Amino acid sequence: MGLGDILLSGSQIADIRPHIDFSYPGTRVIDAGGRRIIPGLIDQHVHVTGGGGESGFASRVPELTLSTAIRAGVTTLVGLLGTDSRTRSVENLFAKTKALNEEGLTAYCLTGAYEYPSPTLTGSVGNDIVFVNECIGVKLAISDHRSSNVTKEELIRLASEARIAGLISKKPGFVHLHTGVDKAKLDMLVDILQTTPIPAKQFRPTHLGKCVDAAAQFARLGGYIDFTSGERPSQSAEKLRKAMDKAPFDRITLSSDSNGSMPKWGPNWELVGITAASMTTLYQTILALHREQGVPFEKALCPVTETVAKALELYPKKGCLQPGSDADLLILGDSLEIQWVIAKGRVMMEESKVIVKGMYED
Repeated sequence: MGLGDILLSGSQIADIRPHIDFSYPGTRVIDAGGRRIIPGLIDQHVHVTGGGGESGFASRVPELTLSTAIRAGVTTLVGLLGTDSRTRSVENLFAKTKALNEEGLTAYCLTGAYEYPSPTLTGSVGNDIVFVNECIGVKLAISDHRSSNVTKEELIRLASEARIAGLISKKPGFVHLHTGVDKAKLDMLVDILQTTPIPAKQFRPTHLGKCVDAAAQFARLGGYIDFTSGERPSQSAEKLRKAMDKAPFDRITLSSDSNGSMPKWGPNWELVGITAASMTTLYQTILALHREQGVPFEKALCPVTETVAKALELYPKKGCLQPGSDADLLILGDSLEIQWVIAKGRVMMEESKVIVKGMYED
């Protein structure tokens, strides 16, 4: 956008111009001369209450802290459950989502978990989406040895319920699909799109780094495809670049899987190791996409800003810098490192120091 001034008022961007001559009592002026300003990052796959559990109770990953998201430059996120919906509950998920909103982020959540029928708050997926403000869709696992192995008919019914609920409540009402490495991959989704009138946007498969070709096919049918930044940003960036060569660019998103477990499985699906995903890999992958894969920086940002905002039906409130958008923005340093974080008009990190933390953080 070139050189300019940005005027924030309350939680929104009030104006952007080459020069804004504005004076009002209490106004704070931040001199960002010579630095880049980008929209706050959107992370649509976060285990806000912690994930894990595949290696016993001690392997439960701790819940997300506010400062973790701030350091990662994430100002908007979507919380969800994973493998464990026994010791982690939908009730806890919804409460944590509300807490993150109170602390200054913009947080949404998904009902359901890996299993089917979906665990819910109100007794039905549709009612959760319609009546819980923060709930915008449902989570399910497919093509995974930990999934419920849903049938085509069951997935159709779930997608239809979520779609109707989304229409009623003016939300995206999608089915977010943890996708494992089973040989079926996305075959069931492609079959549903070819044999039913359900729109492709109702299905949001994620963790697609090991099935780029199948993901590209789904994207060419009109669906959004989500990749995971994981523990090796360079590898994730390489997979993103391959997807960009095969699929429509405006259908590709990236998320972190933060605070979820990252189990390592042996040849017979025995657990041989386990780690936890970090939110900082989200921006690290974007930088690797730019520096190592040669994608222009403004284009490399789209999977975690503009594209994902459109997928979540939040654009232009989120994912861009323009008058009327939420005042979520990052100020970058000379090496493109995140130095300032502003969320809904509130300075959360200043000169690389987090100044707003969660209630029980040191």
